[in-house]
Amino acid sequence: MPAVVLIGAQWGDEGKGKATDLLGSRLDYVVKFNGGNNAGHTVVIGDEKYALHLLPSGILTEGVTPVISNGVVVDIEVLFHELEALSARGVDVSKLRVSANAHVITHYHRTIDKVTERFLGKRQIGTTGRGIGPAYADKINRVGIRIQDLFDESILRQKVEGALDVKNHLLLKVYNRRAIAVDEVVNDLLQYAERLRPMVTDTALELHRALEDGKTVLFEGGQATMLDVDHGTYPFVTSSNATSGGAVTGSGIAPNRIDRVIGVVKAYTTRVGAGPFPTELFDEFGEFLSSNGHEFGTTTGRPRRCGWYDAPIARYTARINGVTDFVLTKLDVLTGLKSIPVCVAYDVDGERVEEVPVSQSDFHHATPIYEEFPGWDEDITGVRRFEDLPQNAQDYVLALERMSGSRISAIGVGAARDAIVERHDLLS
Repeated sequence: MPAVVLIGAQWGDEGKGKATDLLGSRLDYVVKFNGGNNAGHTVVIGDEKYALHLLPSGILTEGVTPVISNGVVVDIEVLFHELEALSARGVDVSKLRVSANAHVITHYHRTIDKVTERFLGKRQIGTTGRGIGPAYADKINRVGIRIQDLFDESILRQKVEGALDVKNHLLLKVYNRRAIAVDEVVNDLLQYAERLRPMVTDTALELHRALEDGKTVLFEGGQATMLDVDHGTYPFVTSSNATSGGAVTGSGIAPNRIDRVIGVVKAYTTRVGAGPFPTELFDEFGEFLSSNGHEFGTTTGRPRRCGWYDAPIARYTARINGVTDFVLTKLDVLTGLKSIPVCVAYDVDGERVEEVPVSQSDFHHATPIYEEFPGWDEDITGVRRFEDLPQNAQDYVLALERMSGSRISAIGVGAARDAIVERHDLLS
C-alpha cells in the first residue's frame, strides 16, 4: 500500500484539508511533517466547520492515526488547546502520536518572533508571530528544545539556560525588552510533561512498521511549495521544507517509500504576507475572488491577496515535487465570470519567459502574459461528475491540466465535505 505526500502547489491555503478528507476512509495514518501552528486547514463536515492549526487534518477521520512527526515545531499550549476543543465536540483524539524528536516552541521563541518582525519595519517578512522561525533557527543552531527533553528536568533546564544566555542579551540590548527567566520557561514546559508523555513515541519507527505492514500513510505538508525555505520566494517563505522532499527528512521515512505526490492547487491563486505575486489583482476581480472565496487565513484571519491562476507556478511545483496528481479546488468561486484569464508565461524586461525565473528580482518584476477562457454562470456546487460540469468549466479544467505538468484528478466545487468531482483514483 502507498506512502502518499500531499503538498500545497501555490502559496498555501489551497484546501489541503479537503484533499486529505477525500482520502480519509482509505488512510491508516496521516502525518504532519513540517511547520507548526502558523498555517491551518479548514475541514467542513456536514454543518460543522473545523479549523485545525497544529494537528493533522486526519484527526477528524475515524480509524486514522494522526501523527506529528520530527519535522514539526510544536507549541504545546496550542496542541492541548486544539485537542481539548476537538474533544469537547466529540472527536476522538486518543490516537495522536507525537515524535520525541520534534522541537518545542517556547515563550521566548514567540517573543523574539514578534519583536524581530517589528524591528524590521518596512522590510518585514510577514510572519505570523507564533515563534516558528526562531524555533527552527534554534534547531539549526543546535540549541533547540525537543519534546523528549520535557521528561528530564535537568537536561531541560540546561538547554533553556544555554538558549537564553544569548537571547536575553539580544532582548535587553537590542530590542529593549525584559530578560526572560529560566524558571519561567522550565516551569511552563514541565506542566505539560505528564499529559504529553502517553502520546510521545518513535514516530519514524512506527511509520516504517506501518508501511511494512501494508498500511496507507499520508504525509500532509503545511504551507506550500512557493513558501518552501529552499524552493520558494525567498526570503518571503516559511522556515521549513514544505515540498515532498521535506516529507522524508521531516518524518524519517526513506525516499523510496513514497508512491504518490498529490499537489493541491486553487482554480485561481492566493497568498498571505509579503513577497512577489505576479498575477495579484487590485481591482474588482480581486474583490470578486476574495469575497466569493472567503479568502481569510484559517490561522491568522488575515485577508489573502488574490490573483488569477498561474500555470508556470503549477509547472514548477509539479517538477520540484514530482507531482503525480493535482487536486484543483474552489472551481465554484469562478462561477459568474464572463471571462477567466490564466497566466501562461511572464514578460521579463521584454522577453517572454515560460518558467518561474530563478532570479528573485526577475520574478518580482515579471508581468503575467494571459490567455482568456470563457466563463460560466451555472451553479456547480451540486455536480459530482466531470461530464456534468458546464462545458466551459470542463474546458477550463482541461486547459489547466495541459499547462500544469500533471493530471487533474479531483476538482473541488464547494465547501461541503462531498463537494468534489473525482476524475482519477488518487492512490493509483
